[in-house]
Amino acid sequence: MPMQEPQRRLLGPFNSTRTGVPHLELSANQTGPWCLHVSIPDGLFLSLGLVSLVENVLVVISIAKNQNLHSPMYYFICCLALSDLLVSVSIVLETTLILVLEAGALATRVTVVQQLDNVIDVLICGSMVSSLCFLGAIAVDRYISIFYALRYHSIVTLPRARWAIVAIWVASISSSTLFVAYYNHTAVLLCLVTFFLATLALMVVLYVHMLARAHQHAQAIAQLHKRQHLVHQGFRLKGAATLTILLGIFFLCWGPFFLYLTFIVLCPKHPTCGCFFKNLNLFLALIIFNSIVDPLIYAFRSQELRMTLKEVLLCSW
Repeated sequence: MPMQEPQRRLLGPFNSTRTGVPHLELSANQTGPWCLHVSIPDGLFLSLGLVSLVENVLVVISIAKNQNLHSPMYYFICCLALSDLLVSVSIVLETTLILVLEAGALATRVTVVQQLDNVIDVLICGSMVSSLCFLGAIAVDRYISIFYALRYHSIVTLPRARWAIVAIWVASISSSTLFVAYYNHTAVLLCLVTFFLATLALMVVLYVHMLARAHQHAQAIAQLHKRQHLVHQGFRLKGAATLTILLGIFFLCWGPFFLYLTFIVLCPKHPTCGCFFKNLNLFLALIIFNSIVDPLIYAFRSQELRMTLKEVLLCSW
């Protein structure tokens, strides 16, 4: 397998420069000088991956250490951290392997490289699918905790949460293996794009509904305290800002990659789409960046988790 250019050369199922998808390579070469290509150095991939690795490992250790955090919600957050960790580690592993092969420091057969290629592809694809699944699971968990507060502990039990987690991991590994095996089929890419859109729609519907319920709750409190206008205005601004940050970061970090997959299906030979294909490294960097932001949104906002994290850091010193 030829080692080419600074694209993700080992990322077989999604790589526009791989010889198995020659029409994408052709379209990228026909883009012309007007095409904007954002170059992402390999060092940046390694740096982002290292930050994500440390951050998500700390989340996992903190949740494992504190018995008070052994609840379904934190189990989902812990699994999200594991998925994000795998996303970063697999892309960093790919980058490191590419650098080693290009430097000639590792002499090995093409078949061995192909085997490593397949393993890394399964890791990347599986961790991406599991990350999206656990983001959706966290949204569902929060929705139930708000709209079915009195029945929450009877609905979201630890055994059910564990079965859901096992099902997500099994489905992610199985689907990623199939995606890698049949990556050159249009149906595979359409399934991935559809899955992303379904997750996005689920999160939008649930979080908007939760925001509306919280707004009604704030309105009732404001009427009791005769401060309706000020409370309404403050809540609307804060709620809208939180929702915009949560969904905005999710869409901005994941959207370009799945738009890339959509263009592979819709316009693989068009010069404009070929220009988009050249920026795969940027889209992967955004996904790693999302794995850095996720703990800040879902984990470190918890005061108890922050206290446990502080204990972990102090003990490590």
